[in-house]
Amino acid sequence: MKRKILAGMMASLMIVAMLAGCGQSEEVPEQVVEEVALPTPQPIPEPTPTPEPEGFAIIEEREVVDGKMQSYLTGEWKEESVVTRRPIAVMIPNNTPAMPQYGLSKASIIYEAPVEGRITRLMVVVEDFDDLDRIGPVRSSRDYFVYQAMGYQAIYCNWGLARPYVEELINRDTVQNISAAVEGIYKPAHEAFDRVKREGYATEFTGYLFIDGMLEAAERLGYEWEYDDAYVPPFTFAAEGVVAQDNYTDAETATTIYPGGKEGNKGGYGAYNPYFEYNEAENVYYRFQEGQPQIDEIDGSQLAVSNVVLQYCHGEVRDDHDYLAFGVHGEGDAIVFTGGKVIKGKWMRYDGDATPAKFFDENGEEIIFNQGKTWVCNIWEEYGEFVEYN
Repeated sequence: MKRKILAGMMASLMIVAMLAGCGQSEEVPEQVVEEVALPTPQPIPEPTPTPEPEGFAIIEEREVVDGKMQSYLTGEWKEESVVTRRPIAVMIPNNTPAMPQYGLSKASIIYEAPVEGRITRLMVVVEDFDDLDRIGPVRSSRDYFVYQAMGYQAIYCNWGLARPYVEELINRDTVQNISAAVEGIYKPAHEAFDRVKREGYATEFTGYLFIDGMLEAAERLGYEWEYDDAYVPPFTFAAEGVVAQDNYTDAETATTIYPGGKEGNKGGYGAYNPYFEYNEAENVYYRFQEGQPQIDEIDGSQLAVSNVVLQYCHGEVRDDHDYLAFGVHGEGDAIVFTGGKVIKGKWMRYDGDATPAKFFDENGEEIIFNQGKTWVCNIWEEYGEFVEYN
């Protein structure tokens, strides 16, 4: 009986073991694993970034190509020796008894501002003077012209009385000047100036700066011709093959500019009614005075520039001789005309005498100029309402 019970128990245990073995083999058969396995994780693709709009093409870093480089003053390709050399800034009378002037078409920048008598005077900034024999006639300085010349790091040239408001400034070590031997000039450059006979002209309009003599004077006075490390170019220019007006498609247009109003001499800007007319085909602004083209005596060509700037400056009358003062540091309103467009904004100059005013649009972006020459008109801020353009 015991044997039968033991045999039955052994049989039961074998059956349980067999069942248990079968249960284990069915829990993880290869076929079941395949059915419940998760899909292989795939990498989540990175979102495609929205491309940033490309900025308008401008001249940035200059490079030398075949001995030439783009000018800091015009953006145009010129000999490297020309564009890396400091320019000269020459004082030129702009009243009818002095005209026509000689050599103005060689200027990269022409700066114009009122002087006593409500006429304007010019300061021409010239880097390309190697083929120029002389320039003039040359007249006396005003301190606001000197400060502007310092901003271009130009060698400043003038012929005329330095007193009472220029003497201290022009004789500073920081102002490298080539000045005729007159009262108030401590280091005259007699070799740089001479008179040219002009039938019918007063003597004051016969004095010229001669380039050979100017170079001799600069060497004798120990002036350096290279820009220093702090040099700041005055303008930002459109790159090769593009025009600045394409960056200002929404700006208003104007083809005629009257710095002193159509009637002239309102607000002290020119008793001789200066104005500019835009030529769309040539993309330049032609200069007129007294209803006539303003020309260069060299070849009779009319003065023309690629950009016209109205720089509004606070002005004051200094004395009963009507000598003027203008604030050319700090900031003020500005209007830049280029390619027929009118770009309103501000000028700013806070980095000292050796840096120029920079020009910004109403969004605070630096204004882009067309390559070529620029005419800067110093507008007497208190009479700015008389400026007209259409």
